[in-house]
Amino acid sequence: MPTICCAACVILFTLFFQFGCHSETSSPAQLAAIVIKEYPHDRNAFTQGLVWDQGRVYEGTGLHKRSSLRRIDLVTGNVEQQLDYAPQFFAEGITVFQDSIYQLTWQNQNIFQYDKGSFALRNTWSWPCEGWGITHDGSSLIVSDGTATLYFLDPTTLVEKRQITVRDHGQEIDRLNELEYVNGTIYANIWKECRIVVISPETGVVTAWLDLSELCARMQNGNAEAVLNGIMHDPEQDRLFVTGKLWPALFEIRTVPAQQKKP
Repeated sequence: MPTICCAACVILFTLFFQFGCHSETSSPAQLAAIVIKEYPHDRNAFTQGLVWDQGRVYEGTGLHKRSSLRRIDLVTGNVEQQLDYAPQFFAEGITVFQDSIYQLTWQNQNIFQYDKGSFALRNTWSWPCEGWGITHDGSSLIVSDGTATLYFLDPTTLVEKRQITVRDHGQEIDRLNELEYVNGTIYANIWKECRIVVISPETGVVTAWLDLSELCARMQNGNAEAVLNGIMHDPEQDRLFVTGKLWPALFEIRTVPAQQKKP
């Protein structure tokens, strides 16, 4: 009898863990940002995606008639290479996976794959959802569509492998926008909020909130469209960068517990 009871307990524990027990009992860490360095950024760039890859910076920008894929110089902010979209496309997030760049479109229902060096088009896929943000974990592309769902896709076929629902204490967190995979977690902008949510890629549980309201206050200057959107991680030096739509600056930041920022 004790053996059966123990086995039942193991099964129940496994089920509770898989279906969100952890999200109900754990409180996410509250983080703040310390600015390490400030870099220039094109104030006309409607930033949708930001990526570091082997010392180079890539950016995706949106809006009809202004959407683009760019390689930019971090130090100067100058655009070194650019591909412009046809007027009907509203481009969104980007990620670099191996020797390709993937870029989403918002409502055009396309995902494009480009050669990383030449920006030559390699593939175009249909995507039934809106495209918002994209990153990867080394084996899967991870895509957001403005809801609380993140989709894990095969990079070669774009077939869905699995999905997670992002929750904080059982409450779904939607409007997930630009994504970045950082040290085994997913960082996500939330559209029109001045904070980044940190997510477990296994469970969808929110593990931390990063408050960037001070940067937003500096950069938005009364422009409601100039929202926080753009997360970039340099894995070689473990550096984190953020920017926003129409922001004139890009920031290298270090995260600290929120209480350390209090005066």
